[in-house]
Amino acid sequence: MHAPATTHAKRAQRRFLAVLGALSVLSLGLLSSPLHAGEPGPLPAPKRVAEAEGRVIVKYRAGAALRASAYSAKVGPQQARALGLRLGLSLQDGRALSERSQVLMAQGLSSTALVQALAKHPDVEWVVEDRRRFVRAVPNDQFFPNGLTTTTPVVGQWYLRAPDSTFVSAINAQAAWDRTKGGGNLVVAVLDTGIRPNHPDLQGKILPGYDFVGFSAPAAGYSTADALAFANDGDLADADPADPGDWITAAEAATTRFDGCEASDSSWHGTQVAGLIGASTNNGIGMAGAGWDAKILPVRVLGKCGGYDSEIIAGMKWAAGLAVPGTPSNSYPAKVVNLSLGSTGACGAAYTEAIAQLTAAKATVVVAAGNEGLAVGAPANCAGVVSVAGVRHAGTKVGYSNLGPEVTLGAPAGNCGQDTGPCLYSLITTTDTGATSPSVPSYSNGSNYSVGTSFAAPLVSATVSLMQAIKPDATPAQIIAALRSSARAFPSSGAGAGVSACQAPSGVAQESECYCTSTTCGAGMLNAAAAVAAMSGAAPTSSFSYSPASLTVGVNVALNGQSSTAAAGRTLTAYQWAITAGGTLANFSGATNAVTATLSPVASGAVTVQLTVTDDLGTTHVSSQTLNIAAAPGPQPVLESSGGGSTSPLWLLLLACCAALLGRRRSA
Repeated sequence: MHAPATTHAKRAQRRFLAVLGALSVLSLGLLSSPLHAGEPGPLPAPKRVAEAEGRVIVKYRAGAALRASAYSAKVGPQQARALGLRLGLSLQDGRALSERSQVLMAQGLSSTALVQALAKHPDVEWVVEDRRRFVRAVPNDQFFPNGLTTTTPVVGQWYLRAPDSTFVSAINAQAAWDRTKGGGNLVVAVLDTGIRPNHPDLQGKILPGYDFVGFSAPAAGYSTADALAFANDGDLADADPADPGDWITAAEAATTRFDGCEASDSSWHGTQVAGLIGASTNNGIGMAGAGWDAKILPVRVLGKCGGYDSEIIAGMKWAAGLAVPGTPSNSYPAKVVNLSLGSTGACGAAYTEAIAQLTAAKATVVVAAGNEGLAVGAPANCAGVVSVAGVRHAGTKVGYSNLGPEVTLGAPAGNCGQDTGPCLYSLITTTDTGATSPSVPSYSNGSNYSVGTSFAAPLVSATVSLMQAIKPDATPAQIIAALRSSARAFPSSGAGAGVSACQAPSGVAQESECYCTSTTCGAGMLNAAAAVAAMSGAAPTSSFSYSPASLTVGVNVALNGQSSTAAAGRTLTAYQWAITAGGTLANFSGATNAVTATLSPVASGAVTVQLTVTDDLGTTHVSSQTLNIAAAPGPQPVLESSGGGSTSPLWLLLLACCAALLGRRRSA
C-alpha cells in the first residue's frame, strides 16, 4: 500500500529541516572564531539560571591567537563574541584591566558557572569571579551603644599620643613627627567611596584622583543600568572622585540589584579614612592627620552597596602609576595604597597579580582585616600586603576585628568602652552631616562615632608615608619588616575578668575582647615612632652582661644592661628585663625595670633572658641570651679529726698502710 502524497511531502520536509539544522551547526562552528587555532568544537553550554548575571575577570594566556578585531592597545582585549560563540553563550564585554585581561558578563548565568565554563578554554590563563567588596563598617548590633549624646570624645585624639597605662595602644605619632613630618611629595592613595573635597580640614591636601565606579560596565546593555545605580552620581568612570553619598533606601534593599546590602544612611567612609591620614595638621582647626604633610590621592572604587573587584583592581593599578587601558595616566603615583574594604574568601589570582605589580612599583598596600570577628578575608589575606587588625585602647583585640595568621600588626580601631552613653574611645575624623546627599562638613564624635578596622588601616598607611619620608627607596618588604620589628608587644593582662587569649579563627565569630597573640593579631601594636626610627637606622642597641660567668643553682646572677646604647642625639629612657624561656628554672629577685637586675636560679637547665631598651622617641630594641644553669655541687666527704694532728686514728691507719707497701717492695 502506497503512502499518500501528503506523507511523502512531510518526510521530505523533515529531511530538509535536518539538513538545514546540520548546516546551521556547521556554520556555527565556522563562525565561532576560536581564540586558539586547532581547538576542538563548541563546548557544552552551561545550564542557565533565570535572572542571574555572571561577572568574571578573565586573563588570556601569553601568545594566545586573539582576534585582531577584538583587541587594541587603547581598549585592550574584547573577546566576548569569540568566547560566546565557542561556548554557546551570550557574553558581553566589560572593560579591559590590562593587555591580556578583561571583565566578561553573561545574562542568565551565575558567576560560578561562568568561571567553570571559561576555565576549560585553552587560551584562558585564569578566571575568577568579579565579586563585590564593601566598606569595612561596623555592624549596628548589641555590642555597640545607641542613643549617644556627646559632641566629641573627651579624650580627643588619644590614638596619636604616646602610650600610657590607659591608652596602651596609642601609636606615638607625636614622637614620629619629631623625626619627620613627611613631605608634600608623599602620596597616599585612598581607594574608597570617594571624598568630600570641600571639607575645610582637607583643603590643600587632595590631589586629582579618579572615579572607577562603573569602569568595568559596557557602554550599553543589561549591566549599564546597574552600574549607574551603584555609581549614584549620574555617570560612570570619570575624573571626578567626589563622594555623592552611598545611602540605600528600604525599597532598594529589597531588590535583587542591592542583594546583601541593608538600608542605611550615607557613610562618607572615604572622607573619614582620608582625614585620619591627611587632615591638615597644625592648622588651628579640627583634627590632626597622622601623616602630617602627606597628600591624599582619592580613588573612588566603592559606590552604593560596595564595588566590584575589577574596579578595585583597576583603581589599585592606576593609583600606583601603572597603565590601565582606556584611562588617562596618573600624574601623582602613590607609594602607599589604603584599602579599607573587603569581604570573605581566599585571595584570588586577580588580586595576587595586581599586588605583585604594585610591589614591583614599590607601592605598599595596606588593607583592613575586617569587622566580622572571623578569619581575615580578601584582599587582606593576600600575600605581600600589610593586613591590619583592630585593637582597643587597652591593647586587647576589639571584639569585631577579624583575626588570623595573615595579620601583620594591630592598630587602634576605636571602641566605646561601655554599653550605654557616649562612645568613649572612638577615632575622631572628617565626615559630613548628610544622611543621603552631601550637606555640611563635620567631624565624627561620641554619637556619630568612627570605629572599625577601616580606621585602623589608615593609621598604618600614614605611618608608612612617614617611614618613606626617611627612606624613599624602601621596598614594601622592608616596610613590612620594619613595622613588625618595631611593633610593641600586646598586653597579656590588665583587662577585665574573663578576658582570655584570642583563639585561631573558626566558623564561629569571636565577637568578644581577647588578648592578642602573634598568630591572631600580628607582630604587635603599631609604634609609629619606632617604625620611623627603624627606617633611619637610628634605633637603640640593647646589650647586657652577667656575672658570675658560670651559673649554679642557688647562686644569684647579676645582670647589667649598661652596655646598651642610644642613637646619636637620643637617650635611653626605659629598661625591661624578662625571662622568655625556661621560666620555671629561675626568677627575678627585685625590680625588672632598671638598668640592672638580679636573677635567682632555682633548677638546672637553660634559661633565656631578654632585655628591651626604649629611647626618648619610643623606639625599642631587644636582645636576649640563653644561660645554662648547673646543678649545685653535691655534699663532699669530710675527714674526721680528733684534734691530735698526726696522731689521729685515720692518720695512723694511713701510715700503717704505707709501711706495709714499702715492706712488700723491699722483700721483692
